[in-house]
Amino acid sequence: MIVLFNKPYNVLTKFTDDQGRATLADYIDIPRVYAAGRLDMDSEGLLLLTDNGKLNHELTDPENKAYKTYVVQVDGIPTKAQLRELAQGVMLKDGMTLPAKVKRIPYPKWLWEREKPIRVRQNQPTSFIQLKIKEGRNRQVRRMTAAVGIPTLRLIRTHIGDYHIADLKPGQYRVVK
Repeated sequence: MIVLFNKPYNVLTKFTDDQGRATLADYIDIPRVYAAGRLDMDSEGLLLLTDNGKLNHELTDPENKAYKTYVVQVDGIPTKAQLRELAQGVMLKDGMTLPAKVKRIPYPKWLWEREKPIRVRQNQPTSFIQLKIKEGRNRQVRRMTAAVGIPTLRLIRTHIGDYHIADLKPGQYRVVK
């Protein structure tokens, strides 16, 4: 079994927390499922969960090479050079990233309001890009956009391989066999 979950902003990607923060247990009432991968507390969107250890390994194994697709609201309007740099790979403190697939996109019509709005600077526009990567380093998308000069303001994962959030609203999940 695979559970597709649209993880809301400010929710931990685990089922327990001794500090009283929101967790997966606040949204998912299916016993013995575990997150296949993670999303940071301040990131939103698709999270896969499963009750099958072998499947969990397949979903999270870097050798799987499934693209993860993100809609990213960035501070500023990216230049062609910045997009090209993301596409070629970015040097981070932990080494060069693999090349990404990236493009500017219009404001997503399906995008929901976030519980806590992003910070907005009066004289600085924001824009959206779609970024597809095969890696899963810690805070990778945020570090990549910051490295090229367009910091991430909001990060929503929409796809993991062939799985996508489709019409799931934040906090909703769907079970697929």
